[in-house]
Amino acid sequence: MFLNFHLLKLLVMTKNIQEKTIGELFAANAHLGHRKNRLHPKARKFVYKIINGSAVIDLTKTVGELEKAEHFISSLRKEGKTLLIVATKKISHQFIAELSIKYGIPYITTKWPPGLLTNFEMIMRNVKRLNTLQEERNNGSWEKFVKHEIVQLEKEIAKLKKFYGGITQLTKKPDALLIVDTRKEKNALKEAQEYKIPVVALLDTNSDPSVIDYPVVANDDSAGSIEYILTKLTATYGAATREEAKKTE
Repeated sequence: MFLNFHLLKLLVMTKNIQEKTIGELFAANAHLGHRKNRLHPKARKFVYKIINGSAVIDLTKTVGELEKAEHFISSLRKEGKTLLIVATKKISHQFIAELSIKYGIPYITTKWPPGLLTNFEMIMRNVKRLNTLQEERNNGSWEKFVKHEIVQLEKEIAKLKKFYGGITQLTKKPDALLIVDTRKEKNALKEAQEYKIPVVALLDTNSDPSVIDYPVVANDDSAGSIEYILTKLTATYGAATREEAKKTE
């Protein structure tokens, strides 16, 4: 009887949490999908109904997939594995960069460096160059240079930072990718699939969720929707980090 009461209480709490999340997703416009003529056949099962020619996403399914993605990201961090965020949409790249820095997650928010995974060692040479230049600037090694040489070095840093500033902490290929809009980030997705790297993705009804390991189907054109879902996923990674730190104290 005691066990049944606590099980019932847990089920009610879970239901309340899910309802709260659905409400928050709705407020963030996560339910608004694409027009019917842009609906991917394999995304149909995530659609509640078509209203006025546009898909309305079933947020109960979004919540379920979001929970699976959170569980995977949490386990990833607890195992000491690396997550790489790929999100270059202008409506959210600044916010996502800030989130990534907050939780210590490598990120790409400008442009996917072609061959990041297929030519990882070559790309890492550019990252190493950026790290070296920044270190030398900070430790006073530039004092030997004249003004115009320093200007050129600053320009080189700015250029390298634009493309590689978010991945300076990468020392090996990431263990998983978190992608916003798989159509836009098709090159990142293709390379991840080639190397069998698991992918968590926020994707809309115009994309194929069947090729993603952990698909979260929601509006990927709304800043509010992206912000809500990415905040949850990155916070999950951060929470796992804090839990891991406590165990080592």
